[in-house]
Amino acid sequence: MTELEKIAYAKGFIDKLANGINPLSGQPVGENDVVNNIRLSRCFFYVSDILRQVIDAGGIVPSRRSDRADFEISRDKLDEFPFSTDPITVTELTKRLNSLINTEVMKPLSPRSVNEWLMSIGALSEEPVGNGRTGKLPTEDGEGLGIRAEERSGKYGSYIAVLYDREAQQFVVDNVGTIAEMKRNK
Repeated sequence: MTELEKIAYAKGFIDKLANGINPLSGQPVGENDVVNNIRLSRCFFYVSDILRQVIDAGGIVPSRRSDRADFEISRDKLDEFPFSTDPITVTELTKRLNSLINTEVMKPLSPRSVNEWLMSIGALSEEPVGNGRTGKLPTEDGEGLGIRAEERSGKYGSYIAVLYDREAQQFVVDNVGTIAEMKRNK
């Protein structure tokens, strides 16, 4: 058995454990079995994904992502940005920006980087949001750019969602080079 075959064999065992199956008998494990602990199951899925990457790479351990280049995007790529007519979160906005780059070779832009830049220009500020917590909320200038806060209800109660309308999305896209530069200089 080759080393790659051994890895694939081990991955099969891990996959079964992750799904609550005894890899030796093929039978489901008991509901109270430690294998069904959600933290262990997530760990098994994580290890399985790493083994999949190794198999996909022909047995080569994938390099750590720290050797990726800093976020950078061309004007041509920015012209492909999929704007939303409905307001979206900064997480969705950065997800759309990152979909335009190869994140295997380049670090993605984080929502935190966008928020920090917007705070530095006075479009967002840190404000109390209840329960002793603070959040980044739009200032009057931010609202003028098309950033708004909206109270919503979720699984764990109410929360404040910060949303970016079409104009705010355009503002971030137009300034993404400055945002990336600020991140590089930290």
